[in-house]
Amino acid sequence: MTVSVALFDLDGTLVDSVPDIHAALDRLMARLGRPGFARAEVTAMIGDGVRVLVERALAARGLAFDQAALEGFSADYTARAAEETALFPGIAEVLAGLEAAGWRMAICTNKPARATAALLGALGIGGRFAAVGGGDSFPVRKPDPGHLLATLRAAGGEVSRAVMIGDHRNDVLAARGAEVPCLFAGWGYGTPEMAEGAAAVIGRPEALLPALLGHGRG
Repeated sequence: MTVSVALFDLDGTLVDSVPDIHAALDRLMARLGRPGFARAEVTAMIGDGVRVLVERALAARGLAFDQAALEGFSADYTARAAEETALFPGIAEVLAGLEAAGWRMAICTNKPARATAALLGALGIGGRFAAVGGGDSFPVRKPDPGHLLATLRAAGGEVSRAVMIGDHRNDVLAARGAEVPCLFAGWGYGTPEMAEGAAAVIGRPEALLPALLGHGRG
């Protein structure tokens, strides 16, 4: 029997990670002698992977991309990724409910695999996921559907019984390319425009479990 698989984005979907990303970017800027950022600036930079995040941060302060800055940020953030980051309220119940219903769960995120593993481990939820596809786990990453499909294969699932949940246009585009429905996480960091093409917009985590179980019955 084929099991249903829920593929989750991480930042802005399962966890509110902006506080730690913001702090790490501000520490990077301090090392480079530049001012830090407002929270809204950091939120808008998230979603396309760590290299693009650092590129955007450096450009916002008039600096060219620098590999040493990327490596320094990555090491610093990975070591301190869970100081303030937490699951969004209601997400723990979603994960428990899916597990009780016999679903398999996976992570499909553009965050690097090492930082993802560190964060999941610190939050004590790493063992819930059948597969974790980080931004550097495969040759491609979201919005390329190959990232979603490779994560789904690693989780032992099939397209016909899979649902993607994410808060960014990259999640919607990857899901559409893979012919998997996407539920847009309206509580996350994405703008309403990013939800275009999603199967549905879910306004709060409490509404996610019944929406997923409804897809599973389909």
